Amino acid sequence: MRQFGLIGFPLGHSFSKKYFTHKFENQSIDAKYELYELPSIDQFLELKADETLWGVNVTIPYKEQVMPYLDEIDATAAKIGAVNVIKFIRKDGKLSLKGYNSDAVGFENSLKPLLTPVHTKALILGTGGASKAIDYSLKKMGLETRYVSRTPKEGAFTYSDLNASIMGEFLVIVNASPVGTFPHVDECPAIPYQYLSNQHVLFDAVYNPAETLFLKKGKMAGCTGMNGEQMLIGQAEEAWRIWNE
Repeated sequence: MRQFGLIGFPLGHSFSKKYFTHKFENQSIDAKYELYELPSIDQFLELKADETLWGVNVTIPYKEQVMPYLDEIDATAAKIGAVNVIKFIRKDGKLSLKGYNSDAVGFENSLKPLLTPVHTKALILGTGGASKAIDYSLKKMGLETRYVSRTPKEGAFTYSDLNASIMGEFLVIVNASPVGTFPHVDECPAIPYQYLSNQHVLFDAVYNPAETLFLKKGKMAGCTGMNGEQMLIGQAEEAWRIWNE
């Protein structure tokens, strides 16, 4: 039986385990998907000694921290600067680990159908590992991007910088932070929602709850909105393709 899994910390509600377990059962695939909660990235060294492992997904906070532990990094993942898929390549008794990023594919395929010619600029809320793949994909689709951070960072807006002019210019807003995730459903990113319009597209990488407060407020302003479920399905299927190619 082939073994797959997810590394991160903490691992509470995992989309990946539910998705792959269902996939394996439905398609009669002889494989198992486990959660590997690693309080420290150093523990990855112990995990990779498991000879039944064929691949793992990577989530917060290790998408960047895991990179030095890999033997090879795919060109796209290297450009993004974050890895969320690791393939365990076993050949001639030797193990080689290669890192990939499937978040970019999942995000691009989800967002692209919502965009029109007016959508030329995007705000990315949050600066973690997921935001890097989102930034890469938006730029690939031809959009200008700016990060929004809680603390001042070079080339980024802070939430207090956001005004009517900026909000009117940046018509795509992506929440790449965990703000609003269950059980913190009464929280949302601190953008000035009063400046949203029916031309705005709001994308929330959060998928639980299905409609976050961020998306609810956008809906009230007439925005087009989408949660992170399709992105997660897309990245999971891309990870499965990588592990089996």
